[in-house]
Amino acid sequence: MSARLYLLAAALLFSTGGAAIKATTLSSWQVASLRSLLAGVVLLVLLPESRKGWNWRVGMAGVAYAVTLVSFAVATKLTTGANAIYLQSTGPLYLLVIGPAFLREKLRRTDLWLGAAVAVGMLFFYLDPAGATATAPDPVRGNWYGALSGLGWGVTVACLRVAARDGGSSLAAVAVGNLLAFATALPMAWPLAMPGTVDWVALGYLGLVQIGLAYWCLTRGLRHVPAFAASALLLMEPALNPVWTWLLHGEAPSQYSLAGGTIILSATFWNSWRGRAD
Repeated sequence: MSARLYLLAAALLFSTGGAAIKATTLSSWQVASLRSLLAGVVLLVLLPESRKGWNWRVGMAGVAYAVTLVSFAVATKLTTGANAIYLQSTGPLYLLVIGPAFLREKLRRTDLWLGAAVAVGMLFFYLDPAGATATAPDPVRGNWYGALSGLGWGVTVACLRVAARDGGSSLAAVAVGNLLAFATALPMAWPLAMPGTVDWVALGYLGLVQIGLAYWCLTRGLRHVPAFAASALLLMEPALNPVWTWLLHGEAPSQYSLAGGTIILSATFWNSWRGRAD
């Protein structure tokens, strides 16, 4: 039970990222860079596993994860929090191509159904007629960054599988990814005005708590919880992300967004359940 609570805490902390990013007055590039700097330092200091097993495969996973982190931050600033997190959840769609081509993994029939459902869910975001709002000033461009975040996450998962076969650490890849995200976004973050009090609080929360503490909880929970139970608990992240942005910023997801997100999350849960049965 305590392990499951750790995983639930990790999912809850991860889910607050969208609301915290929107709380800052900084640009998306500034948030992406400074958040990842803080998170990378915290992970390296608090989690010894993140300092072990560095190799080129871990580096590849780190590059993909950096793309995920930066594109998600940009997407969150441009479109709704719901669209950003739901589109990031489309990672399994890209694994349908990456798995057989690069990992030599065979696809199950349920995987194909998952890919089809995720693709249908994605269509809802691009058919959504909703216009710009105060918290989502450029939803069309933000949705494309969200899709890039999903691609980055799919590649990250594939690279982590390769790294694991060579004894690489997933936490090492996360630490490397955060440091690379900091360096990649930094040139676009200039000129950097002095952040206000709210900005510093939000950045500190994002780096120290929303990523750092969340991964600390995640590592302790994953050791003792079966894969399906863990994946089901972690689905709380995309489910709750829109709730926090609604409560804190009054940002209500559109019906298209909710429909697309429901399809994606339901298909992911169903596929995990079928995988457990197999």
